[in-house]
Amino acid sequence: MQRRKFLKTAGLGAAGVVAAPFVSTAKAQETITWDMVTSWPTNFPALGTGANDFAKRIEQLSNGRMRVRVHGAGELVPPLEVFDAVAAGTAEMGHSAAYYWRGKVAASQFFTAVPFGMNTTETNAWLYHGGGQELWDEIYAKHNLKPFPVGNTGTQPGGWFKKEINSLDDLQGIKLRLPGLAGEAMNRIGVTTVNMPGGEIFTSMQTGVLDAADWVSPYNDLAFGLHQVADYYYTSSWNEPSAVLEGTVNLDAWNELPDDLKAVVTEAARASNLAMYSEFTYRNAQALDTLVEEHGVQLRSFPQDVMEALYEASRAVIQEQVESDPDSAKVYESYQAFQKLVRPSNDAGEFAYLKARDSLVE
Repeated sequence: MQRRKFLKTAGLGAAGVVAAPFVSTAKAQETITWDMVTSWPTNFPALGTGANDFAKRIEQLSNGRMRVRVHGAGELVPPLEVFDAVAAGTAEMGHSAAYYWRGKVAASQFFTAVPFGMNTTETNAWLYHGGGQELWDEIYAKHNLKPFPVGNTGTQPGGWFKKEINSLDDLQGIKLRLPGLAGEAMNRIGVTTVNMPGGEIFTSMQTGVLDAADWVSPYNDLAFGLHQVADYYYTSSWNEPSAVLEGTVNLDAWNELPDDLKAVVTEAARASNLAMYSEFTYRNAQALDTLVEEHGVQLRSFPQDVMEALYEASRAVIQEQVESDPDSAKVYESYQAFQKLVRPSNDAGEFAYLKARDSLVE
């Protein structure tokens, strides 16, 4: 570890000097102060404020025994170096998205989003009850990290495009910002994909470096002004049917925590995970209305030939990764088995209800 910031708020002073009487137990305990680095601009809606929420919950649930200082993208480390910074102990905590680390940990992508995979409710169930968290812990321990789900954007649209996509041919040669397995699938069908921090997307679209971009969903996309650089917003959510935000803790720091503070961090992560998803559900509804009604954004769906090509490309990309990486094979076996388990129930429940509601409710 490069550093530790354990601060004592009260207790014994110089050797042989007894602490003053009537000092409360809480004050007599040491206060642990950690730093959290993130991939998001400071206080950026939902993503950045979600990191703030996580830190605040830790302090509240620990009754002030543990404090976390949040640093936005670039303040301590660049946005796409969170993984390395936390693993090395440059900061004790991080908040980002696991698929950014696919070049370091191929299996990490399954813990953010899987094309044509599970939705948010299903993903949370896999992580909390289906063995997903245990696999995540096992893989990240090799990199001196303890991971948690700390937020979810919910289903993400297919992205912003400067031109309308009417066929597979219209995608050929397009430069698209899209990370993860979905980005690899797009590459297979003739699109050139890149990964870049969110803060660079607007300028890249404006200057022609990009022709299209996936960011998050209406709430964050409106905040970045992406409607000013592209007219078409594709709602075909094949790429990220769920998008988990990742909290990481340096494993050495984690192991030094007492059990009650480990429980505090764990429960704070769980609460922040639900809180972010709930906020996105509300804010996205408002933002989509603003985008369409006030800014004239045109909603589109990818044509059938594009969706079929993306499905086949996604299957091929995943299969190749599973065959080349034992950790990916282990994780995807669990993921796929859980998806097969929950799909019949969801088809008979949520999906059946949504279809009925769509046909009857105005």
